[in-house]
Amino acid sequence: MAEKKKITVYVGTGRRKTAVARVRITEGKGTILINERPMVEYFAEEKDRLAVVGPLAVTEQVTRVDVSVRVNGGGISGQAGATCQGIARAIKTMFSPKIEQRSVTRNHVTVIKGIKPPASKELPKPPAKPTIGPDGVPIPVPVVVEDAAAGMVRKIRESGFLTRDSRMKERKKYGLRGARRGTQFSKR
Repeated sequence: MAEKKKITVYVGTGRRKTAVARVRITEGKGTILINERPMVEYFAEEKDRLAVVGPLAVTEQVTRVDVSVRVNGGGISGQAGATCQGIARAIKTMFSPKIEQRSVTRNHVTVIKGIKPPASKELPKPPAKPTIGPDGVPIPVPVVVEDAAAGMVRKIRESGFLTRDSRMKERKKYGLRGARRGTQFSKR
């Protein structure tokens, strides 16, 4: 009997307006499927396609991973924003340390979700001022070099892909025609 290949899936959830996107990223060749349709077919506008590919382009993963998205609710633009955030969160999970991941294995498929890191008891120390040696020359402070994975997460965060856009439609108020518009004034 042929042995099944083990697959690792990284999961992320994105939200925008009323749209919710559940994203699954696996190693592959760059295929992006949204609701089981190619991205070019699902998102007709170029701005929506650029929003979806944005996190992959920043981390240079466009041709290295396959993306499968289930998105519902909202309109096309909201779904593109939700997909963008979901992909960014899944990539963050992919490059985060093991302590920030939770994995479940079923039938040769390992699903990895991101979790909040445990609270650190030590606060980060501010950078030390260079001390002056006996000959008046400053002694350099050792520089902490971050690994490539932390650099990827930093790139995504600085690009703004992990931030939830909290703007929502304002609710209609009673006595008004909409959220803020009143009825037309009538003199008589």
